[in-house]
Amino acid sequence: MKFPLPPLADLPRLPFDTIIDTRSPAEYAEDHIPGAINLPVLSNEERARVGTIYVQQSPFTARKIGGALVAQNIARHLQGPLADKEGGWQPLVYCWRGGQRSGAFGLWLREVGWRVRTLEGGYRSYRRAVVRQLYEGALPHRVVLLDGNTGTAKTELLALVAERGGQMLDLEGMANHRGSVLGLRPGGQPSQKGFETRVSAALAALDPTRPVLVEAESSKVGERLVPPALWKAMRAAPRLRVTARAEDRARYLCQTYADLFADLPLFKRQLALLTPQQGRAKIDEWHALAEAGDFETLVRDLIGRHYDSRYAKHREGKEAPAAEIPLTLDPGGLARAADTLMHHLNHL
Repeated sequence: MKFPLPPLADLPRLPFDTIIDTRSPAEYAEDHIPGAINLPVLSNEERARVGTIYVQQSPFTARKIGGALVAQNIARHLQGPLADKEGGWQPLVYCWRGGQRSGAFGLWLREVGWRVRTLEGGYRSYRRAVVRQLYEGALPHRVVLLDGNTGTAKTELLALVAERGGQMLDLEGMANHRGSVLGLRPGGQPSQKGFETRVSAALAALDPTRPVLVEAESSKVGERLVPPALWKAMRAAPRLRVTARAEDRARYLCQTYADLFADLPLFKRQLALLTPQQGRAKIDEWHALAEAGDFETLVRDLIGRHYDSRYAKHREGKEAPAAEIPLTLDPGGLARAADTLMHHLNHL
């Protein structure tokens, strides 16, 4: 029996015990419905093999071989991840379009006796809903930008605002990137679709009548594009700007980027990407500072020569911030700044 996709805001409250994505691991890794587990009926290699046979030999041969592989994989899932499920377990199953793969899996689960539903339209229906939300309409949310030069602890301030009951979107967290050429994080970035799923799910959990604090980013976070509807809202949003002394920001960044500094070859490769803007001589100077372990001097120079000038250019022509909040980069100073941000959010 088919189950129609509900509004995106209702996805966390689906009346199912488990959501099962039956697509290949590669399809699942690119993007999937939030909370779904992957029980593929065909592996990446099996899916490619069956597709090749379909095109080069015959559809019948492909279906026959594919059917045998699907049956073997479903049996493995029944004997493995699903072996402990009781009779009252209720799963929702989907594939790409809600067709053969989820249909085959659903049929076997029904034969066992479970009350299974298949998602109407499959993953494609979910992806279309995300595109409508993030590409084709205007967001109802009241976005407020958290502005500030590099090293003003904006990501940490977002978390502190959330702890105080405020609403925020952590785009760098969702993109798994710090938003600069030195912004690499372990694990790499999600796919663009995966990033958009995270943004969509985060927006669905927010109250559109209350302000949402978002760090003032460019249109990209690493290699991931901020979805158009959100970017449009960000460009029109009022700003709250935090400021701190350059030397304090340098020390803060040395702590924040410690993981990247620990991998010196990677750090030097990332610095080298700034050669077109800074020139070979300056990059060589920074490399020498890195090799000597003098990261604070390096970062202070990097702030002055690269980051601050880029932020200043980005702000050209924009309205003045609604408020400017000086802060010190210690726990007490960050807590006071978060309190001030909450005050302004409640009065915007």
